[in-house]
Amino acid sequence: MLGSYGGRNVGDEAILTAMLGCIRAGRPDVRVLLFSRDPEYSRGAFPDVEVAGWEGVCRERIAEHLGRLSALVVGGGGILYDTEARRYLRLVRTAQELGVPVFTYAVGAGPLTDEVDLAWTRETLSAAAEVTVRDEESRRVLEEAGVSRPVFVTADPALLLRPGEGGAALLRAEAVPEGVRLIGMSVREPGRAAEHLDEEGYHQLLATMADYLAHRLDAHVVFVPMERDDIRHAHAVVSRMVAAERCRVLHARYGPQQVLDIVRQLDLAIGMRLHFLIFAALAGIPALPLPYAGKVFDFAQQIGAPALRGVVREATGPLLAEVDRLWDERPARVAHMAGRTGAMQVRAAETARRLVAFLDREAPAPLTDRAAPQAASLAG
Repeated sequence: MLGSYGGRNVGDEAILTAMLGCIRAGRPDVRVLLFSRDPEYSRGAFPDVEVAGWEGVCRERIAEHLGRLSALVVGGGGILYDTEARRYLRLVRTAQELGVPVFTYAVGAGPLTDEVDLAWTRETLSAAAEVTVRDEESRRVLEEAGVSRPVFVTADPALLLRPGEGGAALLRAEAVPEGVRLIGMSVREPGRAAEHLDEEGYHQLLATMADYLAHRLDAHVVFVPMERDDIRHAHAVVSRMVAAERCRVLHARYGPQQVLDIVRQLDLAIGMRLHFLIFAALAGIPALPLPYAGKVFDFAQQIGAPALRGVVREATGPLLAEVDRLWDERPARVAHMAGRTGAMQVRAAETARRLVAFLDREAPAPLTDRAAPQAASLAG
């Protein structure tokens, strides 16, 4: 399995957790080799999986690992974008040269305009055994890149996670007040996936929104980091607030299940990070996406959530109006979102079904080792 794993991003680790659960449900005999950006971290998080590093590792050593495989599963998240796609696809090309079949698992693609990345994407994915993506925009990006294989749209694997009961205790440990309304917010750094973000502008926008929520709803605002650098940006937002005393920035390191449990304790979610919004949908709480990229806008459309394009200071008025409307209409919004989320979970399970069928073709298990067919879902 190859993706953005080991980078300590809660969303990526949620994807991996769900994918491993689906594989084990459908083919418990399969042994997994995980290519990780941080092997030590991944071994601690997934102790029953073999882990190999790949960043900074020579091609000969990578080829030794790839040569052992019956199949290479690529994706589960947004890895095919400018300057980054070629890094992953080098391993994919090496696998294909060794005769290892490749399955792309609900991959995310775009923005993809660099000629080198376009060429690598077109060549390697056209030679893949099967190509699945997590949203319509990713399919459009791959088709415009010239990928000749059929591209199937499923959904993000993290939609198959299930919330647990541990969130309240985690919030108490972070000194979040009990018995008050809790509004969750998710921020992110500009970075390569969101290069157009004006850091100062969106910090002020979110500070204005957080102040409004604290006073309008008599609420406490909880900033939920999905990466460690989110903490710094959350504090930058708080520093621009009038009601900073009504905020908490979570600082502990949490796994995907713990963050999902925390989100379940919230009354409303406003966020930039895709998987924070996915967790809100799974927790059944109303959510307002703040799209910084097409994948967030696409997800907002799929769950029927309001989403204004762009995270800029000029959007303050419309965003505050959407917050008001979302709060006033939350029972109906939650019911509508639940139906949409359920449909997306069915599509997420379809990716797992396709992968198990692919593995049955490429690496059939002995009949005595086969488990009875079962639904690809996670207990948490």
